[in-house]
Amino acid sequence: MNRIELPAPPRRILIIKPSSLGDVTHALPVLGLLRRRWPDAQVSWVVAPMYAGLLEGLRGLDEVILFDRRRFGTAWRDLGAGVDLVRFKQDLRRRRFDLVIDLQGLLRSGWLAWLTRAPVRVGFANARELAWTFYTHRVHVGTMQQHALQRYLRVAEALGCPTSPIEFQFPVTDADRRHIDRVLGDVRRFAVLLPAANWPTKRWPIEYFASLAGPLRQRLGLASVVAGGPDSVELARRIPAALNLAGGTTLPQLVALFERADLVIANDSGPMHIAAALHRPLVALFGPTSPLRTGPFGREDSVLRLDMPCSPCFSRRCSHQSCLRWLNVDAVLRLAEAQLAKYALRTAASSA
Repeated sequence: MNRIELPAPPRRILIIKPSSLGDVTHALPVLGLLRRRWPDAQVSWVVAPMYAGLLEGLRGLDEVILFDRRRFGTAWRDLGAGVDLVRFKQDLRRRRFDLVIDLQGLLRSGWLAWLTRAPVRVGFANARELAWTFYTHRVHVGTMQQHALQRYLRVAEALGCPTSPIEFQFPVTDADRRHIDRVLGDVRRFAVLLPAANWPTKRWPIEYFASLAGPLRQRLGLASVVAGGPDSVELARRIPAALNLAGGTTLPQLVALFERADLVIANDSGPMHIAAALHRPLVALFGPTSPLRTGPFGREDSVLRLDMPCSPCFSRRCSHQSCLRWLNVDAVLRLAEAQLAKYALRTAASSA
């Protein structure tokens, strides 16, 4: 790999990774690697408002810059949004970044990198939507048939950063943990169920999630807690036997919930990646998407999927959804038991 030679050690660094929740999670280790390479630099991060909670207060990050794509997208017809967009562009330039790293690789993120007028703007050589035209340096990161985090690490490596340790840090506080203690009440041992996903085709049938509550308690001694963002609220109502926290936690509080969880059962979703990064016992349900690209990083043993000719199809629409409908509850419970057993062995070994 060709090393990017910088004219001087950067004093002000900008990471552009606005979305999604899973992708922002996977980019977190890059922040730590940049800090190891340039401990005195000021590091900022452009992120969508809905994911800012994963970054605000994070150790090693000096500034969170909110990019409200939905609001700015109305600038052509909304005078107020237009004024805000102009101010946003002016503020980016005023910060005088030395180094900008685009880990999104789309037209709007490449455009944001260009707006900064930074002398060094780095991104993927195979960035989509011609985003690569906005960079001064393009990093060859391989094909899409690799994990997203591996692509991000290639960019860090090109900048002379170490590629280890791969550390995930989250801005969870004691107040967040106390909040979770209060809402859990008398619940001690529990599994978190995450029934939502941003594509309908990535959702294991909600009736299967509902049928887990009984066996989880009887076979594993675990209560069930449903969690997730606003998109999980309606789904959670269809799991009446579980404690419903769906849509009721901030991102740091969700992290605190996972910290206490004995098990997490999830679709391919952003919260699943947080649970994986926290090394929780995990069952990750995959259907139309590829675990090679977006699976729980370093947690291949936690993935449950059917090897079908049509999967992965990466389709948001499907008339039969066999890849997930044919995944039965017993298979999920068996993997859950295996995950709990591995975690118990690992815990015992670490405490010996």
